[in-house]
Amino acid sequence: MEITVNQQTYEVTDVCNVQQMLAIVFDAQPKGIAVAINQAIIPRANWDNQILSPNDQIVIIKATQGG
Repeated sequence: MEITVNQQTYEVTDVCNVQQMLAIVFDAQPKGIAVAINQAIIPRANWDNQILSPNDQIVIIKATQGG
C-alpha cells in the first residue's frame, strides 16, 4: 500500500504499523521524534498497535537542540 511521509511517497506492506514504517523510512530507529497520522499525534506507546491505512498522511518531527 502507499503512504505519504513528510510529503514523500513510500510503499509498505498491507499490514504495517508505525514502528515498521519507521524502519522503512529510517535505517536505524530514530530518537527524539514525534509521529502524526492525518494530523493526530500518535503516542510512542501506541506505535506497535497503530496500523496504517492506504493514503495515510504521516508527519515525522525530529527534535533539535538550539538556542
